[in-house]
Amino acid sequence: MAEPSFLADTRAGYDAIAAEYIENFRGEFESKTLGLAMLGAFAAYVRADGGGRVLDVGSGPGWVTAHLAGLGLEVSGVDLSPEMVARARREHPGVRFEEGSMTALDVADGALGGVSAWYSLIHIAPEAVPGVLAEFYRVLAPGGRLLLGFQVGEEPSRYAEAFGHRVSLVFHRLLPGRVAGQLRAAGFDVEARLEREAVLGEVTPQAYLLARKPVSA
Repeated sequence: MAEPSFLADTRAGYDAIAAEYIENFRGEFESKTLGLAMLGAFAAYVRADGGGRVLDVGSGPGWVTAHLAGLGLEVSGVDLSPEMVARARREHPGVRFEEGSMTALDVADGALGGVSAWYSLIHIAPEAVPGVLAEFYRVLAPGGRLLLGFQVGEEPSRYAEAFGHRVSLVFHRLLPGRVAGQLRAAGFDVEARLEREAVLGEVTPQAYLLARKPVSA
């Protein structure tokens, strides 16, 4: 089966802008207090559940992956972009990073205690989101946790140029209520939903959703 164009475009785009992206956005997520709080809650839940492997999906430069490792999780990252993976490996040599797609994770059924998708689901075409959430459900063990972070809205943001490079990148803004419904349809229990206003140059509100695969699954 041919790879969907949105995956190929996202890979090529981040390969092209990796160096500039890292230079311009380094440390930004660490300035977002509520986002850090949700990452901390996710890590605390996973640890309280007994730990288990965690996968940071769409890990990019590895900042969130390394942060979760610092919170005591056995975490690795996976990303579409070979260039982002290479740079993450150099910056965080103690953390494992691999190439891969969230649409078809190279993980056995029920193998993970947690999955984070921190501002990465936004690059998935809307019609493919239910399938990705089903994939997250598949790889999580019963009781496993899922954390999503994304921009709030309905209209996507499209870029044909970024940092002087020609790209074809689409950022899909999502509605928390709709995503919560999709999570429930995939079999998850939605445990927490946090929305906040835009800060520090952001142009849209932001949202974080914490969900769990039922223990009885």
